[in-house]
Amino acid sequence: MIEVVEITEVADRVGPAGILSAEEIKQIDHNLSHYDNNRAVTIEALKIVQRQRGWVSDESLQSVAGYLKLSAAEVEGVATFYNLIYRQPVGKNVVRICDSVTCWFMGYEEIRDSLKEELKLEYGQMSDDGQFTLLPGPCMGACDCAPVMIVNDDLHTHVDAQKAKTIVREYKK
Repeated sequence: MIEVVEITEVADRVGPAGILSAEEIKQIDHNLSHYDNNRAVTIEALKIVQRQRGWVSDESLQSVAGYLKLSAAEVEGVATFYNLIYRQPVGKNVVRICDSVTCWFMGYEEIRDSLKEELKLEYGQMSDDGQFTLLPGPCMGACDCAPVMIVNDDLHTHVDAQKAKTIVREYKK
């Protein structure tokens, strides 16, 4: 059974300074109302925090764990397995290039090198202005349209080195 908790009790469960906002708690509680097991809400709770903050800090992760009555190690395991949870700050625009077999055969390396040059970034880095982070990504489910890249939530298909540069320039505006 799902436990209903008064907001005044939340601070005891989420750690110092009640790091989860009232809005985050409200959204997590909404998700908890659909499941009998708190573990089932772990990914969604992390996504809620990330939508509000841009990434999931150690403190936020510990607060989610406390709120869900799970260990920090359990929540960390989920956060590090699920590659769309960012455990360090990322830019306003996250550029992920598919590096799976199909995209690799279709020109992944040229696209990667083109984007590294255009953005002046290596994988995992954030631009000095906070606008971009460049990441590799496993299969993005669009092998029939390879090579592909995703910027934020936008899938771009049939990408080549020049098209990749054009795409990220649009996000600079």
